[in-house]
Amino acid sequence: MYIIAYAGTEQEDSMAASVALPVSHEAWRPSHNPWLIALTVTLATFMEVLDTSIANVALPHIAGSLGASSDESTWVLTSYLVSNAIVLPISAWLATRVGRKRFYMVCVAVFATSSFLCGLAPSLGMLIFFRVLQGAGGGGLQPSEQAILADTFPASKRGMAFAVYGMAVVVAPAIGPTLGGWITDNYSWRWIFYINVPISVLSLYLTHRLVEDPPYLKEEKIRVKGMRVDYMGLGLVAVGIGFLQIVLDKGQEADWFSSHWITLLSILAVGLLVTWVIWEWRHPNPIVELKLLQNRNFAAASFFMFILGIVLYGTTVLIPQFLQLLLGYSAMNSGEALAGGGFIMMLTMPIAGILVSKGDARIMMACGFAATALSLYYMTTHISLQMDFRTAAMLRIYQTAGLAFIFIPSNTLSYVGVPREKSNQISSMINFIRNIGGSIGIALIATFITRATQQRQSYMAGHLNHGNPAFRSMVEGLTATLHSQGLSVADATRQAYGRVAQLLEQQAAALAYKDVISVLAVLIACLIPMAFIMKRPAAGAAEAPPMH
Repeated sequence: MYIIAYAGTEQEDSMAASVALPVSHEAWRPSHNPWLIALTVTLATFMEVLDTSIANVALPHIAGSLGASSDESTWVLTSYLVSNAIVLPISAWLATRVGRKRFYMVCVAVFATSSFLCGLAPSLGMLIFFRVLQGAGGGGLQPSEQAILADTFPASKRGMAFAVYGMAVVVAPAIGPTLGGWITDNYSWRWIFYINVPISVLSLYLTHRLVEDPPYLKEEKIRVKGMRVDYMGLGLVAVGIGFLQIVLDKGQEADWFSSHWITLLSILAVGLLVTWVIWEWRHPNPIVELKLLQNRNFAAASFFMFILGIVLYGTTVLIPQFLQLLLGYSAMNSGEALAGGGFIMMLTMPIAGILVSKGDARIMMACGFAATALSLYYMTTHISLQMDFRTAAMLRIYQTAGLAFIFIPSNTLSYVGVPREKSNQISSMINFIRNIGGSIGIALIATFITRATQQRQSYMAGHLNHGNPAFRSMVEGLTATLHSQGLSVADATRQAYGRVAQLLEQQAAALAYKDVISVLAVLIACLIPMAFIMKRPAAGAAEAPPMH
């Protein structure tokens, strides 16, 4: 086995190709402390994930400041998600082609620069343009970090490394709304972008000093340089994913397929992505190596990450929405109700990281699925219009307590039996699939709540008539109360009916939320036995990765 001597510049790359040293890839270890490397790459990733949710609560302020409507301001979120989703699946190819460390640093630099420009944006159009750049820079951070961790740590310690990464991925969305609300209320919405800059600069410096590409990746970089670029695959995935993300983000707002442009984009997205899958499957040097899905562990992990994305991102939207729309909480207070879930995952992630190397990771996953399903079922029995803040916060804590025992084992097992030179592809596809699951989950949950609320409201309204003694008594009691406050009988009666209608809408919406959470509970429960589809690493595999 040979590796290529490397000095870190393009000119030296070509010179190094002529020098071969007999060193095993598996013997390579980073020059610096692996935990310093883990904390370094987590910094920028944390900021990137934070940016997916921190701007949500600032949209009204952004719209007012830039003279835009509420509908127009939502493109601040959509533009970021679209460009982020496009870069995610191709980040592995880019990292291999230009070098993973170099690609990661370019992504951090683009993210920092565009964040600063977002804060300076004089108009909504310019802000959306800079958010596109910001999403493109951020799209390469998560998969690059995960691949760096997979190579930096031996398999026996990979669980703890992924625990550090997992804390960034799951804690950032939880504290994003709270932090965004606090910054917007006390300073300006522009500071939610400015805060990225100093942390990104620190990340760039530490990455330059500590992170290095392993020998096999340098060799792979030289190997792919002479290959023709798969421009067709690149174009198909970029346009197809872009259309899909727009459909998922704007579908409910435009009433889905009753909108001609949503229907058109949906057809184009499906057609382009199906063509892309066929093209990539047959291409000798694809942008995204879909044939890796023939590995049972990776295919199962991808499916579990897809479901985890639906539940994690879906409930991150669902719970604040319930608290704000039905219980009258402010955006900041609803964000605080989620914060406990983020902190509990900070505790459970290291525990899961330790346990994953000491026992059967599949049993951990089954327990994680069971705990999550039970917590969702418990949530359906306690969520109501009379729910207080403490109950809401505890429900979120229960719901997130088991997620670490799904996230860590599935990520760890996804690398079993996969060559090390494919680490970039594995991490890129895992993150891409989780984010797509989150987008689909948010879209489906929003649609389900709207439809279920309408159905519940129609059913309940059918029982509200003067033949119903309880309805008649409520209207008469409200009318009498309002009349005693100085309103005429006609006005008091009209307002009494209005209040009953409003209460009906709230009760119907509360039942719709229960219906959605029940569906999620059943979905997660069905995954408990599926955890054992994955293969357990063979004895000794933890210390000896497969040869290449």
